[in-house]
Amino acid sequence: MIILTGGAGFIGSNIAADLNEAGRTDIVIADALGIDAKWRNIAKRRFSDIVFPDEIEPFLAGRSGVTAVIHMGANSSTTATDADEIVRSNFRLSTRLWDWCTRTRTPLVYASSAATYGDGSAGFVDDDSEEALGRLRPMNLYGWSKHAFDRWALERARRGAAPPQWVGLKFFNVYGPNETHKGDMQSLVAKNTQPIAEGKSIRMFKSHKEGFADGEQSRDFVYVKDCTAVILWLLTNPTVCGLFNLGTGKARSFKDLMLAVGGALGQPVAFDYVDMPVEIRAQYQYFTQAEMTKLRRAGYQAPFHSLENGVRDYVQRYLTTTDRYR
Repeated sequence: MIILTGGAGFIGSNIAADLNEAGRTDIVIADALGIDAKWRNIAKRRFSDIVFPDEIEPFLAGRSGVTAVIHMGANSSTTATDADEIVRSNFRLSTRLWDWCTRTRTPLVYASSAATYGDGSAGFVDDDSEEALGRLRPMNLYGWSKHAFDRWALERARRGAAPPQWVGLKFFNVYGPNETHKGDMQSLVAKNTQPIAEGKSIRMFKSHKEGFADGEQSRDFVYVKDCTAVILWLLTNPTVCGLFNLGTGKARSFKDLMLAVGGALGQPVAFDYVDMPVEIRAQYQYFTQAEMTKLRRAGYQAPFHSLENGVRDYVQRYLTTTDRYR
């Protein structure tokens, strides 16, 4: 049995798809579906049970036969302001799952975030030393919550109070199928495929930082199918532990991203640059790029999609079809 928290969410539902394709149906999804169309993310999936997030601990109590916990569940809003709710969902639950996995000797793979790197002034190297982690300054509440748990987990691991395998994945900018339920937090690919197809201009932020032209703000955009491939690889390599970046290792601009959508559609792209809202300028990241050496040294050698190939797969196989769900 595999416990998959956040299993109806974006990355979680894609993990469930990969597990099904690998022949695994013994999946317990822990998630809240709500009243919107989030359920469609798992409508094609096979699983053994669904439990709500507040039921996960009673469900696990005294249970045996769990082969891994994949903990993707979190409040991932980078604009969240309710610190108490973020601590409950992103920190406290994670510590309790860690303790359960430690007691039961169950492997744990959990979602961290590139938001832990803050403005990038300390670099984007997945160094899990206390000295390196102490230099990071997340710029928002979400990033801080992930960073706080990373440091908590490393401290426990150094004391020997850790699951037999534990991995924290610092996801960079992930895009791909099953993100419709995220609303305004969807990737720009999901938001702008239809407008580009209709020939509309795409609104993008002007740059307010010297050295960056309008539209040249850059991110490490990684296709969700590459992320899930890494997670399945980890499940078959139980000696791999630690914090790892999960990106492509190559930053590309938002302009490149939109041009890739246009290329997938066979449409030109027009841009309309607007001022960035004042309230987000101070915490806006102009550049992120994952250092991927550590994961490669751990043994993961599969290639990642290029930006153009990943966007093409997403646009042509999902976003422009009658059924955009994986």
